Amino acid sequence: MFRASSAFLIFGCTLLATQDLQPSGEKIRTHVKYLASDELEGRGVGTRGEKLATQYIAAQLETFGVKPAGDQGTYFQRVPLVGSKTLPSATLTITGKTGSSPLALNKDFVGTAFSQQPENDFDAEAVFVGHGIAAPEFGWDDYKGQSLAGKVLVYFTNEPPSTDLKFFGGRALTYYGRWTYKFEEAARRGAVAALIVHTTPTAGYGWGVVTGSWSQEHAELKLQPGEKGLKLAAWLSEDAGARLFASTGKTVEQLLALANSKSFRPMPLGVHIAGHIPVALRDIDSRNVVGRVDGADAALARQAILYSAHWDHLGIAVPVNGDNIYNGAVDNATGCAVVLEIARTWAALPKKPKRSAVFLFVTAEEMGLLGSEYYAEHPEVPPGQTAADLNFDALYPFGATRDVSVTGAERTTLWELVEDDAKRANLSISPDPEPEQGHYYRSDHFSLARVGIPAFTIAQGTDYLGKPAGFGKEVFEDYNTKHYHQPSDEYRDSWNMAGMEQMARFGFTLGLDIANQPSLPSWVKADEFLSARQKSESGK
Repeated sequence: MFRASSAFLIFGCTLLATQDLQPSGEKIRTHVKYLASDELEGRGVGTRGEKLATQYIAAQLETFGVKPAGDQGTYFQRVPLVGSKTLPSATLTITGKTGSSPLALNKDFVGTAFSQQPENDFDAEAVFVGHGIAAPEFGWDDYKGQSLAGKVLVYFTNEPPSTDLKFFGGRALTYYGRWTYKFEEAARRGAVAALIVHTTPTAGYGWGVVTGSWSQEHAELKLQPGEKGLKLAAWLSEDAGARLFASTGKTVEQLLALANSKSFRPMPLGVHIAGHIPVALRDIDSRNVVGRVDGADAALARQAILYSAHWDHLGIAVPVNGDNIYNGAVDNATGCAVVLEIARTWAALPKKPKRSAVFLFVTAEEMGLLGSEYYAEHPEVPPGQTAADLNFDALYPFGATRDVSVTGAERTTLWELVEDDAKRANLSISPDPEPEQGHYYRSDHFSLARVGIPAFTIAQGTDYLGKPAGFGKEVFEDYNTKHYHQPSDEYRDSWNMAGMEQMARFGFTLGLDIANQPSLPSWVKADEFLSARQKSESGK
């Protein structure tokens, strides 16, 4: 097993200076600075910025000596998407007994069609379905057996609040609370459209984040023959939601309180919603970037440790203070830079670990984890032979911490190893500081977990070296409210890269140890992903 210290990496009988065989913060800086530059125009999917970003990542992997593991001997895995951009002529109107109330695009509502059709017209009854959750394992059903095919479903994001860990994970958000689940469930139930009423507490971020994310082109994986998508998947501002709910005589807060009750039943709102949603469609040949370093053991080399990060951001979108380039420096030039630096270090090892390593840079994370979902369905190494996925997404440039966040690792049989490696790196393991944000279900490791791969994201904790108590929480809140999904998420030369170097080194060492374990890890008993792991290992 590999062992690391602050000065040396001991590998077998060879003592190697970590100066050469440990990730470097300054090398990470170089990657971040380029990937977040204006030249890449925010790394939008299907844009010039995508081409530049993916070419850069592939070129770096080639320079490091990492083998291509994409399609036809290249570093690129083609990901076929359909881009949908709602046109300015789109209209959405609430019609009830007292007349009609039009909603303004980008002010009152924002969204697009998932139908992959250019014209999307509907006029249907609006039904409030609370949180829109059907979770039999928790005895929860917002639909109560009612058929809602052809309706416009209206709901809140998030899920019923609880402190009971056995009920929707307590404070921690489960996948049932994510907007992606809401739209998926609406489509499964045959709804014509689905509208999420935004509030900052239920979403976990402000309306500006929603408009920044949804006002430009949105992409989806191509629908399969016979598969249908929503004619509109959209968010309403809280003010627009109040107008929609006015016919009930109840406020947004009162309806949210009703939604938090297990006895809730679907509530017709007494209005129709008419939509004319024309969209500009285009086929997008997007791509993941995939590289591989083969393992040294003839039998175990067919298995692999996977490192992942998403290269995409929001591209060019609605200007804020005159700036329309959403550079995505923290989110996620940092994660890409860390994985690149781990790849460089791994490839430089004179003696490789037993298992192989795959380095994956995925597209369309910001559009619903699409690139990682596609890779999970078309992997370089089958899920049942992938030891684990270590994901990196949005690392902060404020220096080193005394702690590390590995939310989800406790759900795997790797937990003891993770604890051991953290201790040797002089890091305590901090609990998820924002469990109600549902971070586990918001990054690419989730796509890999769904097919059974033990997967989690490695991130800094909040106890910063040399900083006062509470500093970590303050900088997170500042980033989340001012810079997340905004043009101001930009690289600065003043950034302190020590924390990124620290997380890269921890992830590198942990990956080496996993690659040398005698058996493949799994999920702990009764975990929601255990059955998928067992299925993937059986090859079914």
